[in-house]
Amino acid sequence: MTQLSQAQMAIATPEINTIAQNEHIDVQELINLVCSGEIVIPHNTNRKAIATAIGNRMSTKINANIGTSDLECNIQKELNKLSLCEKYGAHAVMDLSTGGDLKGIRKVMLNETPLILGTVPIYAVASALSAHGKDIRAFEPDMLFDEIEAQAEQGVDFMTVHAGITQWSIQAHDLPDRFLGIVSRGGSLLKRWMLHSGKENPLYEEYERLLEICFKHDVTLSLGDGFRPGAIHDATDATQISELIVLGELVKRARSRGVQVMVEGPGHVPYQNIVANVQLEKRLCGNAPFYVLGPLPSDFASGYDHICGAIGASLAAAAGADFLCYLTPAEHLCLPDLEDVKQGIIASRIAAHIADIAKGYPKAQEIDDIIARARRSMDWETIFKYSVDPELARKRKSETSSMMNDRCSMCGNLCAIKTDKEQGCE
Repeated sequence: MTQLSQAQMAIATPEINTIAQNEHIDVQELINLVCSGEIVIPHNTNRKAIATAIGNRMSTKINANIGTSDLECNIQKELNKLSLCEKYGAHAVMDLSTGGDLKGIRKVMLNETPLILGTVPIYAVASALSAHGKDIRAFEPDMLFDEIEAQAEQGVDFMTVHAGITQWSIQAHDLPDRFLGIVSRGGSLLKRWMLHSGKENPLYEEYERLLEICFKHDVTLSLGDGFRPGAIHDATDATQISELIVLGELVKRARSRGVQVMVEGPGHVPYQNIVANVQLEKRLCGNAPFYVLGPLPSDFASGYDHICGAIGASLAAAAGADFLCYLTPAEHLCLPDLEDVKQGIIASRIAAHIADIAKGYPKAQEIDDIIARARRSMDWETIFKYSVDPELARKRKSETSSMMNDRCSMCGNLCAIKTDKEQGCE
């Protein structure tokens, strides 16, 4: 049984009851939204993660990508990143490891975090082939389905699968208009195998087999955007839209089998097209929860892509995107370090909060109101408590103005709030 199949039977699971309380929504309304597929609750039956809902009427959620590479593999560093994800408020983590003992790394991560955890199974298949001196052209479909089954048994809550890359959508992609071709690792691997073998994508051709595994373990499918644009020039082109049309079909098929499903969205999109992209996904994919990778409204922010991505993410989430994949300052450059992970999470949380205010989500505006009143009364402890990064706020305040609790060092004796109070405006 899955969260979706139980909702279809009008059953309020323990996770639904917990989420209804946390998200300030009626239990029956939540059941209805899960039943319609507008909300997913990634919650593998083999593991007990924090009950987390993604989708319509829910607060905007944040995912953080971590994991080793074949060039740098230090599991302790990744576990330190994992701790930061929980500390700074991520709701989910994706283990994108491609170097080292992937099964062992995944096991440790599943044991060490209460956050929902996702993966991209084809990475493990490609890494295993590479370890034997082979590339993806030696891939056999059973390898991928066996890997998906093994990860589901381990307890992975959601998996990215690039099932929308088909022989049909590849034809649209072969048009010469794109600057950057494919920037999705999983998408590029599948395309190479499909062109080499001349066969259909097994994730599409044997989709029912995939659904059987996901239903058995209640793994939420995250339908990956293997043809997502990697440059704003490429956004909303025939390649992207052809895949999205296929994903809409796959959403319907998953729901009919009781499998939870969300859809991943474009990476690089010019600012003026972000809202339209969100609306297009919701229209073509039956209002499925939208998991956006950014989006990045510019390509020139190398080293600052967490800021660029937060600008795009706030607009996307306000327009209806539900799940934000963070971007770090290391995006497009290198493996993120601990500070990169922190900055990525903080930037995405700010974007999510801005969007939640815009969407009228309960409690979002309340937090800002608490901080505003605390500023009026110079209640620094309350300001620190409710700020996105309490440690930084406290540190910066104490660095130069620890003895001035009725003002900050920026305004000093010319503090507007202090002056206003002294004029008897209270």
